[in-house]
Amino acid sequence: MARLFGTDGVRGLANRDLTAELTLDLSVAAAHVLRAEGEFAGHRPRAIVGRDPRASGEFLASATMAGLASAGVDVYDAGVLPTPAIAFLVADYGVDLGAMLSASHNAMPDNGIKFFARGGHKLDDAVENAIEERLGADWERPVGDQVGRVRPLTDGAERYLAHLLSALPNRLDGLHVVLDTAHGAASEVAPEAFRRAGARVTQIGGEPDGLNINDGYGSTHLDKIQAAVVEYAADLGVAVDGDADRCLAVDASGQVIDGDKIMTILALAMKERDQLANNTVVVTVMSNLGMLHALDREGLAYVQTAVGDRYVLEEMKRRGHTLGGEQSGHVIMAEHGTTGDGTLTGLMLAARVAQTGRTLTELAEVMTELPQVLVNVKGVDKDRAGSDEGIQAVVKDVEAELGTSGRVLLRKSGTEPLVRVMVEADTTERARECADRLADVVRERLAL
Repeated sequence: MARLFGTDGVRGLANRDLTAELTLDLSVAAAHVLRAEGEFAGHRPRAIVGRDPRASGEFLASATMAGLASAGVDVYDAGVLPTPAIAFLVADYGVDLGAMLSASHNAMPDNGIKFFARGGHKLDDAVENAIEERLGADWERPVGDQVGRVRPLTDGAERYLAHLLSALPNRLDGLHVVLDTAHGAASEVAPEAFRRAGARVTQIGGEPDGLNINDGYGSTHLDKIQAAVVEYAADLGVAVDGDADRCLAVDASGQVIDGDKIMTILALAMKERDQLANNTVVVTVMSNLGMLHALDREGLAYVQTAVGDRYVLEEMKRRGHTLGGEQSGHVIMAEHGTTGDGTLTGLMLAARVAQTGRTLTELAEVMTELPQVLVNVKGVDKDRAGSDEGIQAVVKDVEAELGTSGRVLLRKSGTEPLVRVMVEADTTERARECADRLADVVRERLAL
């Protein structure tokens, strides 16, 4: 049977793949596994459950709370809040478990569930595997006063807002910021945070109705915020996704500032404040070579991981690094959270603009982005991509041709029979020519 848990919890078409029954069973199994590992030893367990505004989140959150309560866990219903807010609240309240119902940037029909252990950390693979193995197992049900109780969490948003504002190194007075909240989980807390920090806020994508999350708005649909920043003559724009664990930015001219540029800007700010542990940024293999050149030039080190925020976080925890993330805008600042936080990232970026008196355009000039071309080669034997001598020979030839002005990356997809060919070069034309040449070789050598 295929593994239920992906890189970010269990996700699928709501009420088809992710049903109320499965969600309830996953919640029961999670409670049992954590209890068996001693996480609940000596006390009555508590959990916090949150969701994004998707219509399906209403019944899936209810199923989650029912499952946990039936397993003897007291549950606090946080309602609609961003994923990083739930992670923070799990740690802040000192509860044993958290659950978030969201499919992040996916379209409305999808939904997902992810769990957080004590401290607000995502579960590791071994615990997730144990939860899957526990599904459907017999268990002794608590009765009487041993069943869990379900109560509203009334001050979750306020505590999260206080946390965001306490992290800021300076206020945002005088800045005009356009916020695109994707009709998602941050539609109320994100603009409130920016306003309390002193910014003037124009909001778009801020009217969630349960059906419109990520629909043409948010960090995966930047055309509207690009137009809005120019129309309102704002200083910058910040766009988060549906559960607000990532963000991308837009400068005053409407140009996109991606996760690599955001991390480079924040790295320099954190270095100045002596908050960049080991003077190192953790990035993935997909981060633009221009970012790596910029970090080198500024005397900063970097560590590269596989694609996925969980791999970035694992490396940060292992080495004690305080900044890491992905090109997609999933930025983790370990001093302030255990997961990516789009609202916090946007606030920190705006704070840097306010503190320096420089425009976002000027700040982003620290990094020159190299043209990047990605070709997906479908219908091939992806597992031979790393060992085929013919492919490796052509890769070496292209790398020698590009020298220090570019790079090559071949990655097999984790879910489809395809190989991703990525080439960066000093011009788009050169990157395209090299990527197409490599893709042709992959297609020929790995044909099924």
